[in-house]
Formats: sequence, C-alpha cells, structure tokens
Amino acid sequence: MRKEKEKNIYVWPDLAIMEFLTAIALTIILLVWALLINAPLLEIANPGISENPSKAPWYFVGLQELLVYFDPWIAGVMIPAIIIVCLMIIPYIDNNPAGRGEYTFSARKFALINFNIGFSMWLILIFTGYFLRGPNWQFYWPWESWETAKQVEENLWSLDPVYGLAGLAAYFGAGLAIPRLAWPGFYSKCGFKRYVIVMTSILLMYAVPIKIFLRLVFNIKYILVTPWFNI
Repeated sequence: MRKEKEKNIYVWPDLAIMEFLTAIALTIILLVWALLINAPLLEIANPGISENPSKAPWYFVGLQELLVYFDPWIAGVMIPAIIIVCLMIIPYIDNNPAGRGEYTFSARKFALINFNIGFSMWLILIFTGYFLRGPNWQFYWPWESWETAKQVEENLWSLDPVYGLAGLAAYFGAGLAIPRLAWPGFYSKCGFKRYVIVMTSILLMYAVPIKIFLRLVFNIKYILVTPWFNI
C-alpha cells in the first residue's frame, strides 16, 4: 500500500483561522454567560467585619489554598518563586529539536505530560479554593451547606526533624538515581547538569501533591520543622 503523504498545516492560513474561530467561540460563550448569570456582588465592604471565608481573587486563590498544607513562607514565597524560575529556565535546558514547528504529542511525551500535570495541579488548587472552601476555610462538598459549621482540625502532628530530613533525602536521592538507572539514554542525552536541573524541578513539583496527600490522609502538618521555616 502506498503511504499517504503527510499533510503540512501552515500557520497562515490554517492555524490563524482556527485561532480566530476559537476566539469568536470563547467570546460568544462569555457573552452568554454574562447575560444569563448575575455577578456575585456583595454588600458594601465593612472595615469592622471580615467576610468569612475571605478569598483572594481567583488567580491567587490557589496560593491561598496552599496555605492549608504549607508554611506561609513556603506557600506564599518559595513555591511561586520556584515556579517562575523553572518556567524561565525551560528555554535554556530544553534543547530537544523534536516537535519544533509542528503540533505533536509523540515527539515530546515527557515534556508535555509533566507540564500538563503541573498545570492541572494548579487548576485543581484554584477550583478547590474558590468553590469548595467555606467558613473558616473548611472543605465543603458542592452538596453541603455552609450553614453547617465544621470543626477545625486539631489532631495534626509533625515529623521529628531527623525523620523529616531522612525522608527528604530519600525522596530526592531516589528521584535522581532511579530515572538515571532506568532510562540511561535520557541521562546521556541531557548530561549531568541538565539532568540534575530537570529532575530537581520535577521532584519539587511532585512534592506538592505528595505533601497534600500526607496532610489529608495521615494528618501530617509539617515534614520538617526548623526555627526559620517549616516544610
């Protein structure tokens, strides 16, 4: 059988037309949404009475949700800084020519899967903080009423610093060693420096849902407690 010749799709007019039609569709959706649903405007702000729950704008509510699971310094400063730095260094450490000039998943599975997982995690934090957090920042399912008060959790505990340091060392040590042994081609293609930067960034990203899991399942407040910050 003759193989069909691969069809090239160009930026102009193919991609430009698709983006233009997408923009029109999104504009129509937003207009219909704005006409059918009233904006959730509240009463005039009273400096003497704070709203409960008091929520940040939707684009910051993900950070507010992280405060449940992390020290304020980690959730409000370190995690956003790490995200920004990692996004900035991507063009300098990703020199893989595969996929340039084309939209393909098969050529960039590793990069696309990890990026989409990280992006989805951020969207989940925003959704949880904006829609599922009620009075006193307690978790409420959509079918639960905010009028039903929930008690603040008091059975939280933190790991001993020795176990905390050992757990962090084991996590990052195994995270750096196992991929190198399992996929030696990936390590040789990246080189030592790029490999360490890439894997450290990925391990930091996956440390966030792991910490959330430990908090929700085992009531672990902090993995490592120090005089300066807590993890």
